[in-house]
Amino acid sequence: MKISPLGSTGIRVSKLCFGTLTMGPFQADLTPVQGAALFERAFEYGVNFIDTAEIYETYAHVREALRIKPDAVVCTKSYSYDAASAEASFAKAVKGIGREYIDVFLLHEQESAHTIRGHAEAIEYFLRMKERGYIGAFGLSTHYIGCVNATLKHSEIQVVFPLINKRGIGIADGTAGEMLSAIRAVHQLGKGTIAMKALGGGHLITERESALDYILALDCIDAIAIGMQSIDEVEYDCIRFSGGVPDAALAERLGVVKRRLCIQSWCQGCGICAAACRNHAISMVDGKAVCDHTRCALCGYCARLCPEFNIKII
Repeated sequence: MKISPLGSTGIRVSKLCFGTLTMGPFQADLTPVQGAALFERAFEYGVNFIDTAEIYETYAHVREALRIKPDAVVCTKSYSYDAASAEASFAKAVKGIGREYIDVFLLHEQESAHTIRGHAEAIEYFLRMKERGYIGAFGLSTHYIGCVNATLKHSEIQVVFPLINKRGIGIADGTAGEMLSAIRAVHQLGKGTIAMKALGGGHLITERESALDYILALDCIDAIAIGMQSIDEVEYDCIRFSGGVPDAALAERLGVVKRRLCIQSWCQGCGICAAACRNHAISMVDGKAVCDHTRCALCGYCARLCPEFNIKII
């Protein structure tokens, strides 16, 4: 599998980035040992890049991956907003993965120039850790075109992790074409670019071939993070990213799997999930949470917040 620079950071990564959200408690709820089997197969294909986040609760899984491949590149993210929360997040990350440094540390789900300014104290902390050699590169993740454009004015933001797919599913403030234009602009400045939600959080699974064709053809994307929770998914994605053609049986097995957000009928109507959803996919109807599946990105963050454990991705 091709290994290329992540922008001008000096970090070299595989085109396929192993996303760990789907193997964690939000979705498949694999044990770290079960996850290790998937990492091992991906590493055999040449994958060297792992994406996680504090909220995913998969640091133990990444720790197992690093037992297999100690030099794997790890990207993590947190919602830190000041020095204290940033320090706590960094400490949790290095302790969780069992390594004293993080290759790529990002602010999670930023929205605009305003939120970047609002996280200035956390940014300063992460940049100090970068200067001391504990962080390789700093950046942010976002679902917003406006936020991608805002990074053009921030040289300290070296890596941008935007949402992009052929239909623009999950983009909060515009179209796929508009997001792509913003990504091209930051890539031209030498910022590393990592694409998320290439399969629309699962909505494009039945269009997997064309969705991957679209994202793989983009020359402004350094790496593409895809969540994988089975050996079949690892095999399929690694073969595709290596330029091969998966056999028909494998493609057929994956083509029939389509995930969706399930809100149980005994929802108590507290509204916490609706207030937290960044994609405005959940609303309250007659005192119950209801999901608009056309807007849902299947991130599963709402499930973590539900006090009654009524939400899951199936």
